[in-house]
Amino acid sequence: MNKKVNTILFMLGATVVNVLMMIVIFLALMLLYAWLVPGGFATQLGQVIGIVLFLAAIGLTYFLYHRMIKFISTKWNLDEYFDPIFGKRDGSPKQE
Repeated sequence: MNKKVNTILFMLGATVVNVLMMIVIFLALMLLYAWLVPGGFATQLGQVIGIVLFLAAIGLTYFLYHRMIKFISTKWNLDEYFDPIFGKRDGSPKQE
């Protein structure tokens, strides 16, 4: 396979992993919330807390995903297998 196909397949797989990570983190935060506050709060406050937990899950997923991709990229030198998505990394324009 060429670099473009490898890049597309990696991006699709990474997107699936990212979404699954977000779902797992959100459910874990909701379970933690339910464990810490067994009676729950009023309906409006519960909705606000749900939104805050969802945003926290997005932020935590971004942080963990970024660290994971950085670690994997340096460990296995992925630059030789993938085509740059936004052009060359040295700042010069991509020539085809």
